[in-house]
Amino acid sequence: MRSSDLPQVRSLSLFDNMDDSSFDTLMQTAYLQVFPAQLELITEGDPADFLYIVTEGCVELFARSNGRESTMGMVRPVGTFILAAVIKDAVYLMSARTSQRSKVLLIPSENVRSVFQQDENFARSIVVELANCYRNVVKEHKDIKLRSAVERLANRLLRLHKSQGNTGTLVLPYDKRTLASLLGMTPENLSRAFNTLKPYGVRVDGMTIGLDEIDALKTLAKPTPLIDDPLT
Repeated sequence: MRSSDLPQVRSLSLFDNMDDSSFDTLMQTAYLQVFPAQLELITEGDPADFLYIVTEGCVELFARSNGRESTMGMVRPVGTFILAAVIKDAVYLMSARTSQRSKVLLIPSENVRSVFQQDENFARSIVVELANCYRNVVKEHKDIKLRSAVERLANRLLRLHKSQGNTGTLVLPYDKRTLASLLGMTPENLSRAFNTLKPYGVRVDGMTIGLDEIDALKTLAKPTPLIDDPLT
């Protein structure tokens, strides 16, 4: 692993307060690898051999059952995935594939569990990380269970708009098929939902979305911090 990659990894909240010696122990056994787009990294049901950290690119988490497939989440730098399976020494509940060319750090699970036992600060950071993941899952579940498809899309657009600077336009961070799957919709339903939002000032130009009537869109969406605020 190149020394130039260490500061980026060290900045991850998971490693913020751990001892330098513990961090060095993890990095000595880790290796950084570049993967092409659309490469499956892990398969649900397999044992969790590594903790994965995305340092460049983007990784899609997805699941399959009875001939169906759904996107469960997108991991961007600097982000981890499959932490719970690593700590429990359990099988993966999701699969993962690169959605674009990505650089990923792999840390052997045994080493993560070993340092977890020895470094109290690292253990506390893992508990906080897993708590944040749990709360995010609750928010996503509420979003799907309590909102219509149109409301889910409207609130997702408002969140993306805010994260991209509230300029009146936003760029979708992934293709519409993936967006539809994340929102629990089919691509056809997503297209209909965009059409429903036209009277609320939503303009679609490929991956660029214009929001001309923010207040009207908020009235429809009814955003709440208990679902939409990443800090709650």
